[in-house]
Amino acid sequence: PGPPERAGGGGGAARWVRLNVGGTYFVTTRQTLGREPKSFLCRLCCQEDPELDSDKDETGAYLIDRDPTYFGPILNYLRHGKLIITKELAEEGVLEEAEFYNIASLVRLVKERIRDNENRTSQGPVKHVYRVLQCQEEELTQMVSTMSDGWKFEQLISIGSSYNYGNEDQAEFLCVVSRELNNSTNGIVIEPSEKAKILQERGSRM
Repeated sequence: PGPPERAGGGGGAARWVRLNVGGTYFVTTRQTLGREPKSFLCRLCCQEDPELDSDKDETGAYLIDRDPTYFGPILNYLRHGKLIITKELAEEGVLEEAEFYNIASLVRLVKERIRDNENRTSQGPVKHVYRVLQCQEEELTQMVSTMSDGWKFEQLISIGSSYNYGNEDQAEFLCVVSRELNNSTNGIVIEPSEKAKILQERGSRM
């Protein structure tokens, strides 16, 4: 049931609107539906456009013959201006309803979301390339400071002391680094930058 009418009139009940969308009831305000003045919902419930068929059911709710499953994101967008689509809903279905209700800003948002998802899918899974660099304890700071071009530190492994300089043992480490393999297009590999080459040369010491 919809919100009760306020005692003494005051126009409280007039603010609320009941919508019967495909057999499912939704309750909202005329202010919410008026956020998009050119939309079907604003013309139907706020402007009561005579060109629109505005039949009501026995409870006084506006009858709209559309899928109620996809109406939730439409109504929530009008409420707070954000596009929220659950995993169970297809974005194409929300787009279809946004176009039917003539909510232009929402149509743009859904199309952008679909386009972004298609771009991510076309790129395929992200691949990583790993390198193992050998260095001495005193070289660690320098090596980390030159780590750029997308290289990311993964793990540091101590392998004891391999060299003896005078009376001091120099601890040796293996440093595992990785980066996303996103510089390959149609089999053409882009030449790495100078800093990446330095890392590769250090890794070749293994």
